[in-house]
Amino acid sequence: MLLLTGTGIVAAVPATTPPVGAARLEKYDDYFRKYTKRFFGIGFDWRFFKAQAIVESNLRPEIVSAAGARGMMQLLPSTYADIRRRHADFGDINAPEWNIAAGIAYSREQWDYWVKEADQAFQKHFTLGSYNAGRATMMRAQKVAQAQKLNYRVWTSIEAVAPMVPNWRHSETLSYVTAVFTNLEAMDRQGRTEGPTVSRQDSGGKSLADQLKKLKSLKSVFNRLRSSFN
Repeated sequence: MLLLTGTGIVAAVPATTPPVGAARLEKYDDYFRKYTKRFFGIGFDWRFFKAQAIVESNLRPEIVSAAGARGMMQLLPSTYADIRRRHADFGDINAPEWNIAAGIAYSREQWDYWVKEADQAFQKHFTLGSYNAGRATMMRAQKVAQAQKLNYRVWTSIEAVAPMVPNWRHSETLSYVTAVFTNLEAMDRQGRTEGPTVSRQDSGGKSLADQLKKLKSLKSVFNRLRSSFN
């Protein structure tokens, strides 16, 4: 159970994903800090990639997807091999440190493209979209947005035209991006999770979209309870 506290009340609600030990959730924080600093600099919030890893693997390094993606950041062996050619110091894909390092390095490659092709406020959104669905898919979505006379550099336009973009499982990607930001909001400044998180590795087998819908409903209930005591 998760305790949500408000002014004068305590409401107990079930977490979207099962409670896990804090030690496991924080076990890899130093790797996220180290490689965020290496590839993005000291000013970038390392918790962003931890939030992404929770979506991808729920911070379980042994996870292997049906498509063969492996580890904390769910990288395909072919993608990992390509990254490793540019970073010869990286070790085994299954080792948490190198899987995290490669995921962040790959995100940096996506980020560098979107620095010029996306509005600054939405660079993280496009980077996540590229990580999930591929950069080419995001570029196709931008072309559709342009054709609709929308600002193709903002994520809200991509959300609006998503159903029109061919060969894109858009619901999965849009939920993925939202899930990462949702997990980030659930962390304190030290990266400790204070609220429910969402993950592809949900033990109940729920999709990210279903988990986000449930979490939104729980928040709505809590807000109504809190307002009734104000």
